[in-house]
Amino acid sequence: MLAVRVSRRSVLLAALAAGLPACTGPDPVAPAELVLATGPDGAVFREIGGALARALAEQLPDTRVVARSTGASVENVRLLRTGAVHLGLSSLDPLFDAVLSADDPGGISAVGRLYDSFLQVVVPAGSPVVRLADLAGRRVSFGPRESGTEFTATRLLDLLGIRVEARRMAHAEAGRQLAAGGLDALLALTGIPTPAIADLPATFPIRLLDLPAEAERLAATHPGPYVPVTIPATTYRSLGPCRTFAVPNLLLARTALDPSVVEVVTRTVFTESARIAAGHSEAARINVRTGIATGRVPLHRGAERWFRSVKR
Repeated sequence: MLAVRVSRRSVLLAALAAGLPACTGPDPVAPAELVLATGPDGAVFREIGGALARALAEQLPDTRVVARSTGASVENVRLLRTGAVHLGLSSLDPLFDAVLSADDPGGISAVGRLYDSFLQVVVPAGSPVVRLADLAGRRVSFGPRESGTEFTATRLLDLLGIRVEARRMAHAEAGRQLAAGGLDALLALTGIPTPAIADLPATFPIRLLDLPAEAERLAATHPGPYVPVTIPATTYRSLGPCRTFAVPNLLLARTALDPSVVEVVTRTVFTESARIAAGHSEAARINVRTGIATGRVPLHRGAERWFRSVKR
C-alpha cells in the first residue's frame, strides 16, 4: 500500500503555479486520509493509480493519500460500496450490467472515463495454441480474484463454451509462471503496454492470440462496453498487431465524498494526465472530451462541477 503526503502548500497556489484552472467551488474539506483502490502487480491500474495518488498528495497537502493494491475492478467496486475506500479504478463491463444498475448505483459515482483496457491472451511462442478454443483443458491465468480480467475472461469463455483450468493470480506472477512452464496461457484485461507482458519477450518468446471473431461475438451478445479493436504493432514491437476488444475504464468515487474534494480529483486527473499516464500510450488518451462518457454510471457532483467550469 503506497501512502503519499507532502508538506503543506496552498491548493490554489499550486494550481495557479502549474497553470491549471482553479476550483470553481469552495475550498475542499480535506479528509485526513483519501484511499484509492488500484490494481495488482504487473497491471496498468496499479501504476496509473500510484501516479495519481502522488499527484493528489500535492493538491491535497493536508491529506494522507493512499494507493491501495487490489485485485482490480470487481474488488474495487466492492470496496467502494462498503466505504472501505474513497476512490477506485474499474473497467466498465462489470459496472455496466452486473454490479451497478441505472436505478441502483450503490453509492458510487464516476469521476470520469480514463482510457481503454485491451484483452490480451499470451501464450509461449512455441505453443500449439493458435485459437482461443485451443485453450480448452489447459492451465490459464484469469488474473487476480475480483479483477476485471477474471470477470471478462469468465464471461467470454462461458459464451464460447470453452472450459479451462482457471488460475487466479496477479499478471506479474502469471508472466513468471508462463515462462517457468507452470501456465499454458495468461489473460490480461488492462491498459497497453502491460508491464507483465512487455517484460517477457526479452527472456521468454511469446505470442498474442488474434481474437477477431470472438470480439465480434462478445460485442454482439453484450452490447455497450465492448469494442473490437487492434493492438497496434508499435505496442510490443516484436509481437506485431493483434485483433481483440477494448473496454473503457473509469475512475470512481464514493457519492458521499465531498464535492469540493472530487472537483480537485477531477481537475488533477484531466490536467495532469500526461504525468499520470507517463509510459503508457493508451492511458495517454485521458482527456476532457471523452471524460464525461461514463455510460450508465452517473458523474459525481464534484466532477460535474469541474467539467462545467472548463466548458465556459
